[in-house]
Amino acid sequence: MRRRPEPMQVVKKRRDAALATLVAGVPYIRFLNITFDRRGDELTSVLNFDDQIIGNPTLPAIHGGVTAAFLETTAIIQLGWQELWQEIEGGDASVPHSLPRLPKTIDFTVDYLRSGLPRDAYARARVNRSGRRYASVHVEAWQDNRSRLFAQATGHFLMPSDT
Repeated sequence: MRRRPEPMQVVKKRRDAALATLVAGVPYIRFLNITFDRRGDELTSVLNFDDQIIGNPTLPAIHGGVTAAFLETTAIIQLGWQELWQEIEGGDASVPHSLPRLPKTIDFTVDYLRSGLPRDAYARARVNRSGRRYASVHVEAWQDNRSRLFAQATGHFLMPSDT
């Protein structure tokens, strides 16, 4: 007999709980005031503007370190989300019952394409390759116009072992 589909509000609640658990495991996300907009399995990171993230008050421009941290965080959360996705789609309402282990950064290269203006910034990560031990991710960040990037990055990550 075919299993009946779950109501959408149950699925949405499970997905939101999984994302909240994933994000709660990284206190730096709260410190930088990064939030995540989830649409199905796609995540958009939002760096909510605050005067404290300005690095050059003369321009003003978002600090390069904040930009790099925003991009790296986006990549790591995307990898964690991708790992959780299979688990949360299994229909177990108790998932996630424990904090997932996140990948470790091997290297991360940022291209600063233009100054980050004093406003909210958005980013999406695309996983190029993800295996049992290694993952490669590309991240793009923009502000007002998705096709006008202000930064992009490529990173390589060591995936957590199952043991």
